[in-house]
Amino acid sequence: MSAIFEVKNLKKAFGGLTVTNDVSLSMAPGDRVALIGPNGAGKTSFVNLVTGNLPADSGEVRIAGQNVNKVDAIGRVRRGLVRSFQVTRLFQDMTPAEHIGMAVLQRTGRSGRMFGNFLSMPDVMAEAKELLGTLGLAGLAHRKVSEIAYGQQRLLEIAVAMALKPKVLLLDEPAAGVPQSDTGRIEQALADLPPDLAVLMIEHDMDLVFRFAKRVVVLAAGTIIFDGSPKDVTQDARVREAYLGSYANAGHAA
Repeated sequence: MSAIFEVKNLKKAFGGLTVTNDVSLSMAPGDRVALIGPNGAGKTSFVNLVTGNLPADSGEVRIAGQNVNKVDAIGRVRRGLVRSFQVTRLFQDMTPAEHIGMAVLQRTGRSGRMFGNFLSMPDVMAEAKELLGTLGLAGLAHRKVSEIAYGQQRLLEIAVAMALKPKVLLLDEPAAGVPQSDTGRIEQALADLPPDLAVLMIEHDMDLVFRFAKRVVVLAAGTIIFDGSPKDVTQDARVREAYLGSYANAGHAA
């Protein structure tokens, strides 16, 4: 299957500090990849580079075979590269239905009507209702975000991302800050993502990584030191030294 998302020899340095060091990565439709590594490894810098929020010094990013180096962040979203953030970036005074409505209008080129009445747009509201229902948020559609639990806000972020109809979804610690009692909902939402969607998830929770990922990529000091199966990552000496440490030694495996 041909790649839907390709990164080739990506490099970025700030002064004398190289944060992304000749990184290459390829994903096909349906891939479930976890990107892990110690703090400061360059994971967030990598995501900022590929999404167009940070300019690369050199290298190439391709979506569905098209070079997007000169395409800005919004243009990359339109081409199907969508991310969620480690810390929720929702509007506290808006409702989940309004968030989905905004995303649908952006996707369909109707953002000029962004501040119109979503309730009067049947196609927009039908999509919002379906998405929120899929993620168990239908009953909260018209509540302000400030009134709903943090775990539900993280689910709403996934719903907003899906409303943009991504081909490639980048998830930055989707369960971060979510109470243990709610993480099952997040995992179910991940399990229910479309099977042809390529998903790259940054995550520190190794148990979640092993349940989600079919492939694990490890970054250390801006360099990929491992790209392979969850089973093999725990046995890799460089990974154990750089990151996994006691987790691998404790015998946890996929």
